[in-house]
Amino acid sequence: MNQSSELENDSLAPVEEKDKKWGWFEVFNIWANDIQSLFGYTLVASLFISYGVTGWTAFSALIVAGLLVMFLVNISGKAGVVYGIPYPVLARASMGVQGAKLPAMLRAIVAVFWFGVQTYFASTALNLLIVTVTGASDGDVILGMTGIGWLSFFIVWVLQMIIFSRGMGWVSKFLNLAGPFVYIVMIGLLVVLWQKSDGQLLSAANDIFRHEGASFSSEIHGFIAIVGTMVAYFAAVMINFSDFSRYTKDQKSMKLGNLLGLPLNMVVFSALALLITAGAAVVYKDQLTNPTAIVERADSALLSVIAAVTFFAATVGINLVANFIPAVNGIANLSPKTMTFKKAGFITSSFALVIGAFWTSFISQVGIGAFVNTLGAMLAPLYGIMIVDYYLVRKQKLSVSDLYDVSNEGAYFYKQGWNNIALIAFVVGAIFSVSTVWVGFLSVLSGYAWLLGALLGAVIYHGLSRRVLPTSKKAANA
Repeated sequence: MNQSSELENDSLAPVEEKDKKWGWFEVFNIWANDIQSLFGYTLVASLFISYGVTGWTAFSALIVAGLLVMFLVNISGKAGVVYGIPYPVLARASMGVQGAKLPAMLRAIVAVFWFGVQTYFASTALNLLIVTVTGASDGDVILGMTGIGWLSFFIVWVLQMIIFSRGMGWVSKFLNLAGPFVYIVMIGLLVVLWQKSDGQLLSAANDIFRHEGASFSSEIHGFIAIVGTMVAYFAAVMINFSDFSRYTKDQKSMKLGNLLGLPLNMVVFSALALLITAGAAVVYKDQLTNPTAIVERADSALLSVIAAVTFFAATVGINLVANFIPAVNGIANLSPKTMTFKKAGFITSSFALVIGAFWTSFISQVGIGAFVNTLGAMLAPLYGIMIVDYYLVRKQKLSVSDLYDVSNEGAYFYKQGWNNIALIAFVVGAIFSVSTVWVGFLSVLSGYAWLLGALLGAVIYHGLSRRVLPTSKKAANA
């Protein structure tokens, strides 16, 4: 057995040129599924009423956030396009062939947790569909869910297992269907609210945009906070975007897909969210930011069925993009010699089954949010380290064979498989980022702590690399 086989399997192997079949539409749908989820809608809708700013300020902040995220993923995704490698393998260049297990596992833990939670939320959409179609009663509550709720949860879990077990080919097809389909129910909701508002929908939207009492200071603060919030929302996908970009035909396809999927898609999605929120305020005399609550108020069986199917597809879609793929790749990187895509997928789904099943009755009640936010904050400096290493230290030149070489002769073996310089930069940056979660007076930075943590990790790594690792050749022997 050669050395490379110990670090390679069907999840981590480079994608060959003949297998790079994704165009701009597939990349667009990654973001369509990431943005157009139940949580994504609620987040966007609430931004217009939560930060004490005018609608135009919130709207422009969303566009700036989309442009910034687009820039950052174009940077992190380039190596995936050029070399066909996923995030855990790309991380080996900066962290070492063994050290890369740390960032891959941190990303996997966050992904596995949210995979389980999103599976539960997807099951609530199926629950709505079953109740609407059959008229059945929910029944008694057992461990936080009714009998129909438990049935819906297991059906969603099994359906996801079937889709995921088919590999990235089926994943891509599902995303292509789920992404555009979300707009159907949003437009349907808008039409219903338009009819019921007696022509007052646009005036209500205008009232939201004006926001009386906003000052210049509050506008600036709110603008920065919204940009930071949206960047933090996409932070996890930004770091592992090469997991997806490696399937694209070329950089042009990736960049066009990111352009259409982020700033432009954000404009359309946010405009619809704003109009629907305004329509709900007129019709139901309440600021509803959860689309399921609006659907229930609409009292339309047809719309309820369409919405339930759409919410299910959208939530499963974001599970694929933000949770399942990074979790599988991260787990597979722990033991590449023995862990296949299907094995890692089964482990991911098994943990998700437990987390989702006990989400309502137990996990959501124990303050798990701080734990997950802490892991997320630790990812920030890893992004900066990875980008600086690829662009400034390596000059965008990687030895693919050495990325899979576990011997001490490999260019990325460093010392016992770990790059101590990257480890130092990671620890310092992570201490800052995690402090914004736990230290009270730093909580004001929580919205944009991810950007600051990434910048801190990048600066420290670059500074140490210039002294110790001035060239990639010396880096290999450090």
